[in-house]
Amino acid sequence: MARRALISVSDKTGVVDFARQLAERGWEILSTGGTFAALTGAGIAARQVSDVTGFPEMLGGRVKTLHPAIHGGILARREEDHLAELSAQGLSTIDLVCVNLYPFRETVARGAPFDEVVENIDIGGPAMIRSAAKNHAGVLVLVDPADYALALQDEVSGADRQRLAAKAYRHTSEYDAAITAYLEGASDVLPTALPDTLSLKLSRVAAVRYGENPHQPGAVYRLGGARGPVIDARVVAGKPMSFNNYADADAAWALCQELNVQEAALPEHAAVCVAVKHANPCGVALAGDVKTAWERARDADTLSVFGGVVAVNRPVDLAAAQAMRGTFLEVLIAPDVTPDAVEWFAAKKPDLRVLIAGPSQDVSVLDVRPLTGGFAVQEKDARPWDDLCPEVVTTRQPTEQEWLDLRFAWATVKHARSNAVVLARGGVSVGLGAGAVSRIWAAERAVENAGERAQGAVLASEAFFPFDDVVRLAASVGVNAILQPGGAKRDPEVVAACNELGLSMVFTGSRHFRH
Repeated sequence: MARRALISVSDKTGVVDFARQLAERGWEILSTGGTFAALTGAGIAARQVSDVTGFPEMLGGRVKTLHPAIHGGILARREEDHLAELSAQGLSTIDLVCVNLYPFRETVARGAPFDEVVENIDIGGPAMIRSAAKNHAGVLVLVDPADYALALQDEVSGADRQRLAAKAYRHTSEYDAAITAYLEGASDVLPTALPDTLSLKLSRVAAVRYGENPHQPGAVYRLGGARGPVIDARVVAGKPMSFNNYADADAAWALCQELNVQEAALPEHAAVCVAVKHANPCGVALAGDVKTAWERARDADTLSVFGGVVAVNRPVDLAAAQAMRGTFLEVLIAPDVTPDAVEWFAAKKPDLRVLIAGPSQDVSVLDVRPLTGGFAVQEKDARPWDDLCPEVVTTRQPTEQEWLDLRFAWATVKHARSNAVVLARGGVSVGLGAGAVSRIWAAERAVENAGERAQGAVLASEAFFPFDDVVRLAASVGVNAILQPGGAKRDPEVVAACNELGLSMVFTGSRHFRH
């Protein structure tokens, strides 16, 4: 008896050639709808599924393969009792199922109306795929044109059959996740709410040598269909990215873009440079050009920037590239790099990964953190400065320049690990303290880092002050203005200390913990 293949695909890539080769090997081809038309139109002998079932397609094509003649032929074990039962009903086995599904996600992506989207929810396709995958010992299941060549081999190993079955179940599970997300009001699989059940579709986009440490395997995955500025960046020079490179570059680019938006109205500060080390900013600066912004960010902390990751918001030219000559960096990420700068980096800093990043598109609103046995999930902290209602709570008002520096320091401290304190002056981070278990320790680190540059600076904290100790420390080194969320029990004492010492204090009413 000839082997039988059921072919019904939405993505018809390579299917005509595949079916022709099956037919040349003596396979009988069963098909449906558009696939049947494509095959017969190419001169390939095929039978309609309706000829096998004895029933025409019904309900506008909603019902065509949901029949024992199809699923019995797929699910029957190749054992005497099952084969005898099929024969008694006049049915035959189906030995290969080549199916991929209605273009549901593509229909959603082009903004089709709800009723059209629902009609692109495939029912028979997933049922056949799952049936074939369950019975993969006797049935080859194909959901990816890349596997057609494997199916044309004289023998397909049990291991390959199992791999194809796993791929098939992954295919249907991702499809179901996309449908679930759409019906819950999201696009693709990026929910905008936190439902009782959350499905995250992750697809690998990059392999890395290892994770955070050499003994940890690692890889980089895309969430749903989101586009990310770092995971989709174009590497134009240097070595392949590492696990830690991805994490630090993402952190640097996020702060760079927040400052880019915030400082857009200040043409004298057109360039932003952010240096990051271990996911924390270590040097941040504004300037009129990339070269100067880099030099100011580097000089903010020449020790910590060594081995760091740098992001800038403007194209990097040769002058800016050459200014980086004396500093070892892991990654540079920018919206563009001039050809002569790329050539210089490749010749003079061959280990530096140089990335060109596009704007963020369809980025998930979710922040997902692993826990033992699960995940903690929240919406990302995307609150901009313009969403705040800053309130001056002291007698002294900040000067115009101090307001600019307070906004700059607020954006920087928002992207630093808690507890965090940032000192800034003239569009430069002159002192940073991050990841401390005590706020006063974070402030002491920032003050130590700033040294004499603290004179005339401003200070920002991502959370409120439980005591007035940070105020008194800031005043002792010449800080003029402080920004913090407010909301502590001792706020009156903290404000009184500012008035006593002649400092301005601004409450934002918004905390920005980053654990």
